[in-house]
Amino acid sequence: MTTATAKAPVITGLGVVAPTGIGAEAHWSAVLEGRPAIGRISRFDPSAYPVRLAGEVPGFVAKEQVPSRLIQQTDRWTHLGLSAAEAAIDDADVNPAELPEYELAVVTSSSSGGTEFGQHEMENLYQHNPEWVGAYQSIAWFYAATTGQVSIRHGLRGPCGVICTEQAGGLDAIGQARRLIRTGSRLVVTGGTDASLCPYGLTAQLSTGSLSTVQDPARAYLPFDSEASGYLPGEGGAMLIVESAEAAEARGARKIYGRVLGYAAGFDPPPRSAGGTPWPPSAAGPDSPGSERPPALRRTIAAALADAGLEPGAVDVVFADALGVPSADLIEAEALAGIFGPRGVPVTAPKTLTGRLYGGGAPLDVATALLALRDQVIPHTVGPTAPAPGHEIDLVLGEPRHQELRTALVVARGHGGFNAALVLGRAD
Repeated sequence: MTTATAKAPVITGLGVVAPTGIGAEAHWSAVLEGRPAIGRISRFDPSAYPVRLAGEVPGFVAKEQVPSRLIQQTDRWTHLGLSAAEAAIDDADVNPAELPEYELAVVTSSSSGGTEFGQHEMENLYQHNPEWVGAYQSIAWFYAATTGQVSIRHGLRGPCGVICTEQAGGLDAIGQARRLIRTGSRLVVTGGTDASLCPYGLTAQLSTGSLSTVQDPARAYLPFDSEASGYLPGEGGAMLIVESAEAAEARGARKIYGRVLGYAAGFDPPPRSAGGTPWPPSAAGPDSPGSERPPALRRTIAAALADAGLEPGAVDVVFADALGVPSADLIEAEALAGIFGPRGVPVTAPKTLTGRLYGGGAPLDVATALLALRDQVIPHTVGPTAPAPGHEIDLVLGEPRHQELRTALVVARGHGGFNAALVLGRAD
């Protein structure tokens, strides 16, 4: 192990609240079994909407996970985040009260904020009058609400923040956690959750034009497949405990899932926007003009590898963003083939089991990648059966693949042009 690797921040706790299960091990078991968690939306009647399928967290009862007073003050997205954060802290076997409170930080990712809470309050406004709108509307919808509530509940009074870059935000939050560790923070609670499966939230998501309207759960979300038609939404996510290696050793951390070796972020301005650059015709379709500048994703991945001090050949598995939109899938496949060579590294996308979780999606991918490094197995991608032409990637299908894993690359992209890449190293 190099000196830089030994000093890299370590991840010592995982908290998962996902459609595949509550708890890291429950989630991991579902992933290895390839057990889909996509079904008809049950939180409201979706029959009037073109998208009726999603990944919902099963069996989550807020009053069993969150103090009763907070249930009335916060959105389901925050309930899930509080539960995941507590599970991560417990998993790390750390007692924040025993550590210097100003050296303990919180950074989460957020995509849509408290949409369900906000919807109900807006209904009170237009169906009744302003007196029906509760005072907590001013904070429950706010994208920093989960960060604030986690900080308050556990006495984490160091630097706190929130990253709002949609699906890419989970990696950006972990990247910020690493910066905080480097500048003196001892421990950071990071990651993210999302819960926008309500009419207001789904309507907002439909505006992207990227959601699949296929009604068969087994064929609706097929990234890198010739029948790809978009993605399905989901709720939940994961929270992680990131510590400096020295702090983890000093407190006698009982386990280390992995190390944060490298991180980078990039941005592609939306096509036809002010200063934006359209995607190349090969990726964007015949109606889009060409571009002199390729998409930023490949540069972002290369920058993350450089930040980790690794050559492409040192990466053993890629957890792909896997949007499920043909043009975006081709961009990602070309970026991976350009860096690692055609079919040069195993690629997987377990998110087909859950749908895309927006602010919670990338943290869940990171948790899954860490469990893969721990158990030396690559989970397979459920759903795709016929790879789309031009996708020169080694997509792991059919069953998990057992092989030696030292490092994993997690890729994430957010609506609007955000993209990020994170390199993880095995604990030892």
